[in-house]
Amino acid sequence: MPMDRLVCGDVGYGKTEIAVRAAFKAVQDGKQVAVLVPTTLLVQQHYDTFSERYAGFPVTVKALSRFQTDKEAKAVLDDLSKGKVDVIIGTHRLLSGTVHFKDLGLVIIDEEQRFGVEHKETLKQLRTNVDVLAMSATPIPRTLEMAVTGIREMSTLTTPPEERHPVLTYVGAYEDKQIIAAIRRELLREGQVFYVHNKVDSINRTASKLMELVPEARVRVAHGKMNEHELEQVIMDFWEKKFDVLVSTTIIETGLDISNANTLIVERSDRLGLSQLHQLRGRVGRGRDRAYAYFLYPPEKPLTETAHDRLATIAANTDLGSGMAVALKDLEIRGAGNLLGGEQSGQIAGVGFDLYVRMVGEAVSAFKGEYKQEVPEVSIELPIDAHIPHEYIAHERLRLEAYRKIAEATDEVQLEHIREELLDRYGLLPEAVGNLFIVASFRNFVRESGVHDVTVQGKYVRFAPVELAESATMRLKRIYPGSMIKPAVRTILVPYPTTSRIGGKPLRGEEIVEWARQLIRIIVQGDVSAAAAVATNRR
Repeated sequence: MPMDRLVCGDVGYGKTEIAVRAAFKAVQDGKQVAVLVPTTLLVQQHYDTFSERYAGFPVTVKALSRFQTDKEAKAVLDDLSKGKVDVIIGTHRLLSGTVHFKDLGLVIIDEEQRFGVEHKETLKQLRTNVDVLAMSATPIPRTLEMAVTGIREMSTLTTPPEERHPVLTYVGAYEDKQIIAAIRRELLREGQVFYVHNKVDSINRTASKLMELVPEARVRVAHGKMNEHELEQVIMDFWEKKFDVLVSTTIIETGLDISNANTLIVERSDRLGLSQLHQLRGRVGRGRDRAYAYFLYPPEKPLTETAHDRLATIAANTDLGSGMAVALKDLEIRGAGNLLGGEQSGQIAGVGFDLYVRMVGEAVSAFKGEYKQEVPEVSIELPIDAHIPHEYIAHERLRLEAYRKIAEATDEVQLEHIREELLDRYGLLPEAVGNLFIVASFRNFVRESGVHDVTVQGKYVRFAPVELAESATMRLKRIYPGSMIKPAVRTILVPYPTTSRIGGKPLRGEEIVEWARQLIRIIVQGDVSAAAAVATNRR
């Protein structure tokens, strides 16, 4: 089976490192590798990275973009068809139909969200027995949906680079005073600024205005309509700190890695997509310094509902590794479209997102022959303090992860492994966490016994569904006087247990769980020894 894997990792988390290693592995096996990237700037950056990493090995790396002359491009294409080039890094030009490989083994798509359905269809023609590795911080809705539902494989990178800080994000109306303050603050710490103005016609006017507002700042312009040498020179000068403010279009969105630039100002953020906003924010904060991102919109124009949703999402998701959350929200806002058609976005209004994803996931599993047995839901409501305290695991994501692992454990061995992991990671278990394991163990026991509901109802404890034989009914009445049996709804109600018949305190915590376990053993499983133990205790 050829690989078709999506690697989802936030900006700067090391997706390129995975690409470098995967490409090297493919070349070692005698295959050619095509690295598809969205912009000429990224071609140049990847070409430098790959060439530097492969310098000590007999690997031929070539680039293909508008930075090459026609003569150079022709020579590269000839060498590619003869098998003299091992790794080719190029823009959409790789999809033009003029590119022929001798033995293509791996296609790497960087910044997958920048390529449309047609590009992907063209790739599929190469793909009958070619491995595909797609990489993105914020995958487009359809790709993400395919990954979430299991049609494509997905891996996520969640460990941030060392000493990386979240970018402080501000969303608000445009003000000259704020622009001046933001640029001056960055200049005071000898940093640099990205200023995004996504309109080539008026970009020079914007640059002139910035020069007036902050006369001490050195300002230059970059956009896609500049000739390649001029554009390359501007980026190189910015990288070498020859000027302070780069006024550019969204051409800087992908792959630029300039660690000294730590303030980003986006002028018309209401016009940009969610993944674009997240990618732009990823241009700053790549070093040890605290970074700032300003997403601005005109104060005099009302925001559309979608623009408001996008800006609210980008403002809320500022943690490290929030790309996945942003992409999922984008999927929710735009819809996922048709899995097999040409439409890339659409609506899942009919059934709702969660149900739709579950239905598609089940259909995919059935197609693969992976019939997953449904685990029945079990409802347990007993007076026991079972939770993970904030003081024990402070981070919300890690706390939820621990809850999920405990909930998914189906036997005592798995629970013991999770207990050891928590002990190792966070120290001694508080009583509330110990109770959580007791409840999890009890839940598995209840599920195996065929009972789905153990709930306190006033002065009784409700067990359902339970079907009792006549002998079991007699046993229940004898051991637990006052019990009520409702055969029509397959339910029994047992008086709430106390420490003694008269004036006893109600059982709580671990004791009530153990009592309920014993009752199920006696009534449902017909455990005579448990019944004898209860009778002895009563005497």
